[in-house]
Amino acid sequence: MERRKFIRHSFLSGAATITVGQSFAENKNRISLTENKPFNLDYAFHDGMFKNHAGDNFLDQIQFAYDNGFRSVEDNGMRGRDAETQKKIGEKLAKLNMKMGVFVAHDIDWQKPSLTSNDKAIQEKFLSQIKESVEVAKRCNAKWMVVVPGIISHNVNIAYQKARVMDTLRKAADILSPHNLTFLLEPLNFRDHPSQVLPDVPNIYEMVKSINSPACKMLFDIYHVQIHTGNLIPNIDLCWDETVYVQLGDNPGRKEPTTGEINYKNIFLHLDKKGYKGLLGMEHGNSIAGKEGELALIKAYKEVDAFK
Repeated sequence: MERRKFIRHSFLSGAATITVGQSFAENKNRISLTENKPFNLDYAFHDGMFKNHAGDNFLDQIQFAYDNGFRSVEDNGMRGRDAETQKKIGEKLAKLNMKMGVFVAHDIDWQKPSLTSNDKAIQEKFLSQIKESVEVAKRCNAKWMVVVPGIISHNVNIAYQKARVMDTLRKAADILSPHNLTFLLEPLNFRDHPSQVLPDVPNIYEMVKSINSPACKMLFDIYHVQIHTGNLIPNIDLCWDETVYVQLGDNPGRKEPTTGEINYKNIFLHLDKKGYKGLLGMEHGNSIAGKEGELALIKAYKEVDAFK
């Protein structure tokens, strides 16, 4: 996705460095900084977050993350990987008993209206890609995929545009339901992604309720909600019954927790008290480059996860 390219190219912050051998895949080069103790909550890292310690191979990064307490991954670009790589990622996750988080289910047009339009060709292409994503999910053991309905036309009443989106998303839900797969709608803030047809929590909540399918649920992206409306904990409570997935990122900067204004420790405590057992996608960059940054990221998550 255009808006998430930073994830692969961002690095993190920290204190110490560790020397790694040439082949991280060899057991002798595996690094565990946290004695493999899982976090209290289930954080899902992205490809590239630990590449300075583990190398460019995503499978090696998965092993590194597991050795340091992480138990899930996200991969927005999974659909763009070849089928064999998707399968290998799924097998690696299964071997480690890790979970696959969200990937992006379709091509997204950030410049002109898509699902809000009355263009049948656009709708058919979208639904075709949803069908393709069913096979992607099977190969990598995913349960969830992200859908972005797109931007609005300013010369058409918003009610008509929402109705078009709803009609297409109901068809997508019908495709996914037999496979026990779910597409997720997420708020996208006005600053980074202006003119979205579903920009905030209330609009997405209304759409999910209207579609009324287990194949359509909400992704609560804390970074986007903080920018768009704030009032994070009350908003979490208001849409709790339709939220199955959470994503993270501090503000400003969209880096790891503790680098901005959001009190993630209190938010995680709140989620834990509500009994949240889902994934928390680390959809953010790294505040400092290199190995030091990767150590700092792990330290930051240990700090905000220490609510028990």
